[in-house]
Amino acid sequence: MLENYVPVLILGAISVGFAGVTLLLSQLIGVQKPSDVKLMPYECGNIPVGHARERFPVKFYIIAMLFIIFDVEVAFMFPWAVLYENLGMLGFVEMFIFVLILMLGLAYVWGKGGLEWE
Repeated sequence: MLENYVPVLILGAISVGFAGVTLLLSQLIGVQKPSDVKLMPYECGNIPVGHARERFPVKFYIIAMLFIIFDVEVAFMFPWAVLYENLGMLGFVEMFIFVLILMLGLAYVWGKGGLEWE
């Protein structure tokens, strides 16, 4: 059974090796002339303003969590759609319940005003 995983392990070793060699070569070959401008934090081409430890409203995190939840929903729906014919009515009902639970959560967040930017 271990021989089934050998190609995956070889691919992983090649990936890690390539990343390591690339980083090592960039350190050895690359020109390194640090200056105050190069070491300054980059903010979309603008000069940084304010403190790095500035507090953000919790709404940013709520929107980020909602995005992750619905992104995971799509990740579950893709294999379901591929195997839809094999799953039959039971698979349809299970996915309907899954989507219904997510829609109830979305309705709750919407009702609480989690999607409003003020």
